[in-house]
Amino acid sequence: KPNKQKTMTSRISATTVVRAVRSSRKFTPRKAPVVLTTAAVQRVKSLLEGTPDAVALRVGVKTRGCNGLSYTLGYAKEKGKFDEEVTQDGARLFIDTKAQLTLLGTEMDFREDDISSEFVFNNPNVKGTCGCGESFTV
Repeated sequence: KPNKQKTMTSRISATTVVRAVRSSRKFTPRKAPVVLTTAAVQRVKSLLEGTPDAVALRVGVKTRGCNGLSYTLGYAKEKGKFDEEVTQDGARLFIDTKAQLTLLGTEMDFREDDISSEFVFNNPNVKGTCGCGESFTV
């Protein structure tokens, strides 16, 4: 006689229990990707006060110059979907998505003298700059 095997079907039923538990982990605030100096805070605030439809300054990077990348600044009317927001002492910046890793850990300063005024980025990620200082590589 041929050996007849019985096929058994089994059902597995599982339940999931969700419980609200107090976490023992402490919330640690995240360090801002860009830190502004006092001079930069004052300048950003004055620029935004003079432009009522702008809610922040948008900082980004573009491929240009003789060494690869260059910083861009512009007025932002709204926050982009993936922009990183930095608020410090009333000054508000949006960091463009493409610039977030490039700017991580950067100090933004504002310098003014008799013939020029400019934002200066002290970026620890920069590996090299061009002779004129307008572009950089990471």
